[in-house]
Amino acid sequence: MNYPETIEFLYSRLPVFHNIGARAFKPGLKTTLELCESLGNPQNAYPCIHVGGTNGKGSSSHMIAAILQTAGYKVGLYTSPHLKSFTERIKVNGVDADQEFIVKFTYDNLSNIDRLEPSFFELTVAMAFSYFAFKQVDVAVIEVGMGGRLDSTNIISPVLSLITNVSFDHTQFLGDTLAKIAYEKAGIIKENIPVVISEYQEEVAHVFVARAALLNSKLVFGSRETHVLKVEYGNGKMSLSADNLQGEAHLPVDLELDLTGYYQLKNVCGVLSVIRILNEKGYNISEENVKEALANVVDLTGLKGRWQKLRENPVVYCDTAHNAAGLSYTILQFKSISSSRKRFVIGFVGDKDIRSMLGLFPDDADYYFTQPSNLRALPADELQSLAGAFGLIGKCYKDVNAALYAAIAESEVTDSIYVGGSTFVVADLEEI
Repeated sequence: MNYPETIEFLYSRLPVFHNIGARAFKPGLKTTLELCESLGNPQNAYPCIHVGGTNGKGSSSHMIAAILQTAGYKVGLYTSPHLKSFTERIKVNGVDADQEFIVKFTYDNLSNIDRLEPSFFELTVAMAFSYFAFKQVDVAVIEVGMGGRLDSTNIISPVLSLITNVSFDHTQFLGDTLAKIAYEKAGIIKENIPVVISEYQEEVAHVFVARAALLNSKLVFGSRETHVLKVEYGNGKMSLSADNLQGEAHLPVDLELDLTGYYQLKNVCGVLSVIRILNEKGYNISEENVKEALANVVDLTGLKGRWQKLRENPVVYCDTAHNAAGLSYTILQFKSISSSRKRFVIGFVGDKDIRSMLGLFPDDADYYFTQPSNLRALPADELQSLAGAFGLIGKCYKDVNAALYAAIAESEVTDSIYVGGSTFVVADLEEI
């Protein structure tokens, strides 16, 4: 098989969650453990940092990887899903995985695929672990796929765990209360291994505190160690001033971030706590390393789709926020942009809580309802009907790019356009 044939085989042979949803969800670690055992347990060949949470785990993973990379370490980074290419999921120092490795790994594991019947995600996790061992990385940053406790990535024994926050998403799998969801996220906390929680949330903090105490895991809340005091925008960057409350004195922190979404202010607090603990564990990461990396995460890691500006006049932003908690931040930020008219190009997958998200959008804007090229997509005409109940009026487009082109064509240069609602809407954009 060549590379295109290999990718086609993986998608057609293995259950893929982002295409078929619940039918591909395979909770539990048994298959991943058996698969990695047959590969010589590559996940044990290097130290790992495990990153979970409802929102922000992808951005946080990329920030941590960028910082470690800038400090001189060879860094593996595993994230999901990808936007454009499967190889985006597995990177070393910001470079996508070699296609030749993916072909060989798949061919070498045909018998394991037949014997164990792994899901697409389970095989991809094992592939990433093997690739990082093959590349002899110094450290790997591993993003949880869903939940934590039963996620395939949870076979690792990390040097540190990070949980960004908890909000409602994937409730059919993780539970219908924040406490239940937090319990699943807390499943990545390991005995005697420190854990950082980026955001202190009163309603779920006790879940993490109890789990950490049970496992003798030192727990830190990032938002209690770093307080953001001032935020400014300019030259495509977000500048922030903060107080670092660790220790006896309040140490000022001045940073520039090229990830400019409001929600990054919460993520960066957790990231800074992670770096502090890594240094306590013997890593050598300077303040200058942190500053340089956070100002250049996109260039260093190739991260896309996080509050990304696509063009000017009219200004177009896209973002992968795909639940009510995430969208609340991006819509607030978009509404703060000075423009003569706001326009929204939105689409969703059908197994999300669509109504809770639609209730966040303003009714004094123009809408272009669309659908991602994904088997789980909510049809644009159904979205249009649902949105009408919230006073959101617009036309339907079955293609994301057609919807965006229509929005641009109908805009004045002083208008602003938001594209999002789903990771897969952003992935379909030709301009990204």
